[in-house]
Amino acid sequence: MQTSDSLSDQVAIVTGGGRGIGAAIARRLAGMGASVVICGRSRARLDEVAARIRGDEHLCEAIPCDVTRLGDVEELARLVLERHRRVDILVNNAGIGGPDVPLHELAPHDWDAIFSTNLRGVYYCMRAFTPAMISAAHGHIVNISSIAGRNPLPRGAAYAATKWALNGLSYSAAEELRRYNIRVSVVSPGSVHTEFSPHEGKDARKMLQPEDVAHVVAMLVTQAPQSFCSDVVLRPTQKP
Repeated sequence: MQTSDSLSDQVAIVTGGGRGIGAAIARRLAGMGASVVICGRSRARLDEVAARIRGDEHLCEAIPCDVTRLGDVEELARLVLERHRRVDILVNNAGIGGPDVPLHELAPHDWDAIFSTNLRGVYYCMRAFTPAMISAAHGHIVNISSIAGRNPLPRGAAYAATKWALNGLSYSAAEELRRYNIRVSVVSPGSVHTEFSPHEGKDARKMLQPEDVAHVVAMLVTQAPQSFCSDVVLRPTQKP
């Protein structure tokens, strides 16, 4: 049975940690004993989340980082490895949705922004942190995808395309890295009730909550050494 301190001495990076799913994941991992570093674009949001986690006597550090900027991500990696000398868990959660329009009406700059955050940002982070995991012969990379990466999403084709691509990236990287004892997993939630995605017209009480996604991440990073759950689809019990 896993204990609350099962991640003691481990270091976890959570992108998009300033709100919603990312903040819930950070709280959960910190509660399990990990030293958590959250990053995002808003210093104010990050500091607020980190202060709440530290208020519960857990370790959490906020470092502003725009994952679409390679320089930001490389600086994040430099700071983390300089201060902690290791990284055990990387949760690529940062993402954006985009306008609610048909694909042919989507502006090219919106297309670029969606792909840059949801896909390029994951690549940048994996590129920056994987070498340290390879050196340690240990690590967990959890990429937060979406059920939209498996099903059609009218008026959200670009978002869906990034999630389909993220799944393929993750499955392929998992095969590259498993020989180093690094597990790459995908979590694909259905509708999650967050500030980022309130899903008007749906019953929030029946929707997934950020803590549900955090629970899955906690399970993934505490698997027994001989097991590897590479793909999780998370759905609400009742359709909201």
